Amino acid sequence: MKGHVAIRAEKPLKDLGGGVQRRVLAYSEDLMTVEVVFEKGAVGAVHTHPHTQCTYVLSGKFQYTVEGEPVELGPGDSIVVPPDLPHGTVCLEAGVLLDTFTPMRKDFIQ
Repeated sequence: MKGHVAIRAEKPLKDLGGGVQRRVLAYSEDLMTVEVVFEKGAVGAVHTHPHTQCTYVLSGKFQYTVEGEPVELGPGDSIVVPPDLPHGTVCLEAGVLLDTFTPMRKDFIQ
């Protein structure tokens, strides 16, 4: 098998500080899914990366910003961020995001 199987119970959350935790789920060279847990008020600082990112809100509320344009997202909402665009989020109500990246984020598994 060329992919990585994710048994959630076997994948610990990695504390990123500032009320944000990340759990890498399944991935292959071309695709990766990541669970990101936010406490209320936590910030995903504005950043860029060469990956296409699709974020799906599992729970909570977030003020997401892409290229300086804010949008509020809640459960069931999603957003796609093309490569190299500045983006970030502020958690308005504690919640969980499911991020999908293509290609996979090698920096997340090193």
